[in-house]
Amino acid sequence: MGIRIQQLRKQFDDFTALAGIDLDIHQGELLALLGPSGSGKTTLLRIIAGLEHADAGQVLFGNEDATRMSVQSRRVGFVFQHYALFKHMDVYDNIAFGLRVRRGQARWPEARIRDRVHELLALVQLQGLERRYPTQLSGGQRQRVALARALAIEPRVLLLDEPFGALDAQVRRDLRRWLRELHERTGLTTVFVTHDQEEALELADRVAILNQGRIEQLGSPAAVYDRPASPFVYSFVGEVNRIPGRVQQGAVQVAGLSLPLTGALPASDEIDLYVRPEDLIPDQAGGWSATVVSTQRSGARVRMRARLEGVGDEVEVELPSATETYATGQQLTLAPRRYGVFSGQARD
Repeated sequence: MGIRIQQLRKQFDDFTALAGIDLDIHQGELLALLGPSGSGKTTLLRIIAGLEHADAGQVLFGNEDATRMSVQSRRVGFVFQHYALFKHMDVYDNIAFGLRVRRGQARWPEARIRDRVHELLALVQLQGLERRYPTQLSGGQRQRVALARALAIEPRVLLLDEPFGALDAQVRRDLRRWLRELHERTGLTTVFVTHDQEEALELADRVAILNQGRIEQLGSPAAVYDRPASPFVYSFVGEVNRIPGRVQQGAVQVAGLSLPLTGALPASDEIDLYVRPEDLIPDQAGGWSATVVSTQRSGARVRMRARLEGVGDEVEVELPSATETYATGQQLTLAPRRYGVFSGQARD
């Protein structure tokens, strides 16, 4: 089932959490809501779930207006960052809870509930742990129980709020791969909130990047990383160097180098050029003259800092560890392979 968000607004006293959000979530896709704290991503997720109500706008589930529906009527599975498991219940009873609280004709017989719980235990790879309590499980196992509980009610939509935020790095990586595989198997329309750009880019079919209650960019992981639509997206998704320059006669003049203008003409002649560390290629013709300030090995990559001659701006460069090692003080050229140009901003 697809979800359509139309002109959604939410205000908390003097704080604007959502400022007129429009968003179409495709049926069966895995969409990431990515942004810094206070950007509105969790508020948007909770409004989709029915845990918050918008001040204005609509939430459509397919062709059905869900804006004023109750949480139960929406049939949404919600997974919280800190699991929200019932400590006095074992794994089996936690998963069965949503089915047992149904009333009337919606209530399943216990035999059917038992079959559903065992089906989900297998799906989330927790067979044999059904009689353990949450305190007897690892963080990754508790998160899988929370996910199984959300799936038990056969939701139309699955929503996850920072699902891996409380876990250590290795467990997060393992669960990301597992969640992607689970999504492929279930085909559920899934929306998850994260402030972790790596998580969003690895997991999602599309990423919606929020900032100050608005969507700055919506697109595939490759699009938002390779073709950022704004300085904010450039700076928030990945690392970037920002170098001041000017637009003159249809070209970009930056630190003594003339470069083709890509994209639309900026509103001001004063511009900033944005280039990612991995897009600065050493010892290529047509680059900036620079001096190596420092180098540092970081896993499979080498991080190098270099000062551009004539302007004093320092840039970060990222290289594969197998490339030539550059010594501090060494002269080289740096050519931008890919870059973005935006109207100039105040310098830090």
